Amino acid sequence: MPNQPQDNDNLFTKSHDHAPWKKAAASLSLVLLGSGMTFAGGYLANNQQQVADSASKLAVGRVNAAPPLPGNVDPNFITQVVQKVGPAVVRINSSRTVKTQLPEELNDPFFRRFFGSQLPMQGRNRVERGTGSGFILSADGRILTNSHVVDGADTVTVTLKDGRTFKGKVVGTDELTDVAVVKIEANNLPTVTIGNSDQLQPGQWAIAIGNPLGLDNTVTTGIISATGRSSNQVGVPDKRVEFIQTDAAINPGNSGGPLLNARGEVIGMNTAIIQGAQGLGFSIPINTAQRISNQLITTGKAQHPYLGIQMVGITPDLKQRINSDPNSGLMVSENNGVLIVKVMPDSPAFKAGIRAGDVIQKLNGESVIDAAAVQKAVEKAQVGGNLRLDLRRNGQSINIAVTPGTFPTNVQ
Repeated sequence: MPNQPQDNDNLFTKSHDHAPWKKAAASLSLVLLGSGMTFAGGYLANNQQQVADSASKLAVGRVNAAPPLPGNVDPNFITQVVQKVGPAVVRINSSRTVKTQLPEELNDPFFRRFFGSQLPMQGRNRVERGTGSGFILSADGRILTNSHVVDGADTVTVTLKDGRTFKGKVVGTDELTDVAVVKIEANNLPTVTIGNSDQLQPGQWAIAIGNPLGLDNTVTTGIISATGRSSNQVGVPDKRVEFIQTDAAINPGNSGGPLLNARGEVIGMNTAIIQGAQGLGFSIPINTAQRISNQLITTGKAQHPYLGIQMVGITPDLKQRINSDPNSGLMVSENNGVLIVKVMPDSPAFKAGIRAGDVIQKLNGESVIDAAAVQKAVEKAQVGGNLRLDLRRNGQSINIAVTPGTFPTNVQ
């Protein structure tokens, strides 16, 4: 995440490692290990049903995916979508005060002797500002946006399309999914209609509305280029999101704005661009964003299930590289499954007896061949629930039950 509330979609950077297989393992599994509660948050805990019931009264409910457009569709359907949804898209300005710290060297008497009054005596305060987008979930002023748009902000202001400006209160943020909810004191506001991102297919229409570069209510169109892009593929391995890829133009300032289908239903929340890429934008599926927003609205925070393992899907090439690396400390005999590269001390996986070198072949009875499948299963689990792993260890099959814990605040 950026170190300021300024919206900048290409601030996400890729991590590096000297060994390619280690890089893959770390990237694909940070969703389970985390990157600190700087990326904290979570999914439903033991009171999942209560949270869901309460949140459903506050947030807009999901609807089933609409059937395909008929052949005689109005050629101006995009205009109709914009007229329908545009009033519910807002601009979010945030600012925070940061104190500049002097380097330790400048406090050294040696430097003071030679530079004297030319050196400042202490750090100075400066104000950092950022601009992003958001969309209104409820008529009483609940707004969905990206965490990086408002996280750490001292002040948040929300400007509607009709020009009205309101002071915003951050209800909660979840940096692990980059989702945040802001509340303004207003009534009878225009709202969006929520669609179903689970049924998206490449080639469907995609319409983005936001405030790129401060240009309010800018509309761009394209298609859904792909679905299920992993956080690692997008270059943000610290996130727990499978992104929607679109070629609808997304620029700095679009963050937090809606991605819409041809009927004007929100199917995603625009969030990231890759530095140097052209024609590639990424959105958080609305089903994911709404699940997290429901928790933020109800409890002010999210709780993500956590196992505490680093893992990577086994391929013939990966198997050969690991087995030929004298420094890997591992020996892979299986041809498929998900290799556990590392188990964090005192984690749920550690307490359950899972070891580095174990190969996950089934999870809750379902075969798994890549880390993304394990990630999905863990995300759907409840904190305190049960997951059953079928493992191969030293050529033998074993079965281990593990209880997911709450994503810790100190994982780096």
